[in-house]
Amino acid sequence: MPKNSKAVKRAELDDDDVTESVKDLLSNEDAGDDSFQRSTLAVSAAAGEKAREAEEGACGAEEERPAWSSKLQYILAQVGFSVGLGNVWRFPYLCQKNGGGAYLVPYLVLLVLIGIPLFFLELSVGQRIRRGSIGVWNYISPRLGGIGFASCVVCFFVALYYNVIIGWSLFYFSQSFQQPLPWHECPLVKNKTSTYVVPECEKSSATTYYWYREALDISDSISESGGLNWKMTLCLLAAWAMVCLAMIKGIQSSGKYFSTVFYTIRAFLNLEIMLEAKVWREAATQVFFALGLGFGGVIAFSSYNKRDNNCHFDAVLVSFINFFTSVLATLVVFAVLGFKANIMNAKCVELNAKKIVGYLGNEISHDLIPHHINFSHVSNEDYQQITEIIRGVMESDYSRLGLDNCDIKEELNKAVQGTGLAFIAFTEAMTHFPASPFWSVMFFLMLVNLGLGSMFGTIEGIITPIVDTFKVRKEFLTVGCCLLAFSIGLIFVQRSGNYFVAMFDDYSATLPLLIVVFLENVAVAWVYGTDKFFEDLKEMLGFTPFRYYYYMWKYVTPLLLLALLSASLIQLGMAPPSYSAWIQELAQEQSLSYPPWGLAVCITLVVTAILPVPIVFVLRYFNIIDENSGGMSTISYKKGRMIKESVRRTSRTREEDEGDDTSLIQGKTPSEAPSPMPPNSSYRKQSGSKQADSASNGHYSIGYLMADTPDMPESDL
Repeated sequence: MPKNSKAVKRAELDDDDVTESVKDLLSNEDAGDDSFQRSTLAVSAAAGEKAREAEEGACGAEEERPAWSSKLQYILAQVGFSVGLGNVWRFPYLCQKNGGGAYLVPYLVLLVLIGIPLFFLELSVGQRIRRGSIGVWNYISPRLGGIGFASCVVCFFVALYYNVIIGWSLFYFSQSFQQPLPWHECPLVKNKTSTYVVPECEKSSATTYYWYREALDISDSISESGGLNWKMTLCLLAAWAMVCLAMIKGIQSSGKYFSTVFYTIRAFLNLEIMLEAKVWREAATQVFFALGLGFGGVIAFSSYNKRDNNCHFDAVLVSFINFFTSVLATLVVFAVLGFKANIMNAKCVELNAKKIVGYLGNEISHDLIPHHINFSHVSNEDYQQITEIIRGVMESDYSRLGLDNCDIKEELNKAVQGTGLAFIAFTEAMTHFPASPFWSVMFFLMLVNLGLGSMFGTIEGIITPIVDTFKVRKEFLTVGCCLLAFSIGLIFVQRSGNYFVAMFDDYSATLPLLIVVFLENVAVAWVYGTDKFFEDLKEMLGFTPFRYYYYMWKYVTPLLLLALLSASLIQLGMAPPSYSAWIQELAQEQSLSYPPWGLAVCITLVVTAILPVPIVFVLRYFNIIDENSGGMSTISYKKGRMIKESVRRTSRTREEDEGDDTSLIQGKTPSEAPSPMPPNSSYRKQSGSKQADSASNGHYSIGYLMADTPDMPESDL
């Protein structure tokens, strides 16, 4: 634009409007030209606190973030997310496998060294920045913004198969309203001449047969898809419908589905087991996944908190609630398995006692049987005494009799975990309970509740970051996400679906989450800076956290995570990928190697989950996507800053902006236009204002514009 035309435009401006605009500006700044110039470059002392709030990522006052209706609801949501199915069927298995009560020692040590510090870290960044995982890690360092996307991918993978387990629980729940329970005994096959027990059930057990044949109708290998199992397809649809409706309702529904389980005790103490490295590795992995670290759900839930909430107290409280719930779950699992072991041992004694009675007078002499033995009721001690006498006399011929040991310790030492514990061991124990349908209904209702609590946090880890970043309607995104997940999840309700569940459980989360949390730790402690982060926490919490966390975040936790990651990679290399297949003809499980395409899927799961991290880093490192640009996002980021732009210049060139110090108010009405400002300067409004902020580069933005000026201190969180 020619300079004379600029002068004409200046002359056309209403003097009263300009005077009023200048007065508005000067009312917020110190008088005098020098003072005015300084105020346009940096935040004045009077407005310093509000400018700091702007730099903390308040991204604008035009939108209000949902909030928890109470602290209790928030705590229940976090507990519901962290306490899941793993507390019921993974933790007890590890206790039984690794020395019982002795396992609690390494678990507690690693909870303090890894669990609580990392949980506190995720709560802090979510609460301070008030964004989901994508926004949080873009804010910390745009080059590490891929961490948030990787968390979303992992959440999606886990949600795909986790909801299938909820579907299985719904199926068993619906079948529990029968007396006797449908898995109480083996089914009979009748023909014209005879009636006999189904061979597959006779070779295994009633509950095992019901799980593999009636519920899953499982194929012999992962290569045999066998078509869809319509019963499980309907249950999966119901599970996704429940999750979708609850998530549309909002975060307020997340804290209402946590259920508590009550237990009794059995534990063994073997301190020698603590010297084994494998025990510590398994304890670290369990601590890591029990708290839901790296999924983004913890960050998403904490982002709806007030900024002055004491998240340190929350971190310690939720961590120990999770721990004690795991211990309680272990006690009840041991109690139920102990009850089952007694029942199975009594059946074994009864069956073998009949065999001995049949051998009396032939293979076994009556004189070998103690006089006090009553074969109408043989106790376990009596049976052990009889077999010891017979074994001592017959020696090598003893094995020919086919008598079982019937040792209750052997039955107790049969370690069971995962679906085998819930759908086989527990269901078998419940058939012997009085009023067994009632206990079955309560048990599977508990599993559904535990699963839903974790699912809500997992889906929140997907929905919240995308809504925050791309400003899409949450309802539409939730429905779309659930429909997509249900469609992909159909591979888990084929006859071979159980094998895909095991594949996703083994390879879609473990390694990617370890890498994600390690990068989270490094991003805060070494990229953003531990000292700076501590200052932010002091301002947010009102007190300085224990110095303990400083050393944990900066040195101890990254090294432990690196060691855990290395151990997991070594274990993966030493044990080639395989899965347990149910062979119908043999009626037993058999370990099979994945076919070539199965190995490719395993590798793809790991690579896909972690791929966003290097992609985003490379794109921003080589400025293919400018760090100051949000790309498709409505929010742009700099390290420790968030910039939101709603209107961009389209016609003016940089030269025109630099040549016209009043170009910022051209084309604006007096009520919309900010006061005239010198070139290359920026102005920050008071936080209560609703007007559009403006900057010398001609950009207009709603809310706060974080201008990059040399005199401005670098923004903290």
